[in-house]
Amino acid sequence: MAKSATDLMQDILVAATLDAFMALKKSSGGLPNALVRDLNAVHANTTLADLPAEVQSAITASVRDAFSRLLKEGYTVAPSRGTTPPPAPRSPTPPPRPRSKSGPPTVETRRPRAPIKPKAR
Repeated sequence: MAKSATDLMQDILVAATLDAFMALKKSSGGLPNALVRDLNAVHANTTLADLPAEVQSAITASVRDAFSRLLKEGYTVAPSRGTTPPPAPRSPTPPPRPRSKSGPPTVETRRPRAPIKPKAR
């Protein structure tokens, strides 16, 4: 039975996460204090270059394995073609104009025409 894309991606992400944890443990040399220090160094803005070399290589291998597994399962992996996002839906009425707080709202009118002179008889 073929796995759904969701199940496959969950398996790939769990395997990649476990590989990264094991690499982090390996990089600490089995020392609990070093492991805690390395874990505390990871935060939301951590980049691949900030991680220990073992973790970097584990992530690189996990990415390669993920693409290979996706291809093996029959999914297509292709580079993005740079498609443009769909246009934003148009609202049926124009948005209201901001009103100034210093007085009544302004009303835009056309420039008045010059008065029409009656023709001479």
